[in-house]
Amino acid sequence: QVQLVESGGGLVQAGGSLRLSCVLSRSIFSIYTMGWYRQAPGKQRELVAAISAGGYTDYADSVKDRFSVSRDNAKNTVHLQMNNLKPEDTAVYYCNARTSYTDAWGQGTQVTVSS
Repeated sequence: QVQLVESGGGLVQAGGSLRLSCVLSRSIFSIYTMGWYRQAPGKQRELVAAISAGGYTDYADSVKDRFSVSRDNAKNTVHLQMNNLKPEDTAVYYCNARTSYTDAWGQGTQVTVSS
C-alpha cells in the first residue's frame, strides 16, 4: 500500500516562502502523477499543482508564478516551493499520488500565512 508523508508546513508572514516535501514509500515513485492539493476551513479541497511521471506540470491560476512543483525520482520525493505567500494560501496541504488504478493521499501539513 502506497504511503505518503508530507513535511515542511508552518507559520510564515505574508511575502515569505516555504518548501513542502512529500516522500512516497512502498511503491515505485516514478510511475505516479504527483499532486499537491489544499483545503482551507469551510472550503473544498482544490488542486494547487501537479507533476506527471514525464515531468509535465500544471498549476492553479491562483499560484502560477509563485509556486513551483518538482520531483526527485531518485529520492521518491515531490516538492512544492511556495514563494510570495499570501494569507489566502493558508490551508492544510495534501500530497497525492495517482495512476489509473491508485489514488493515495498523505495526512496533510498545515500552512498558515499571517498578514
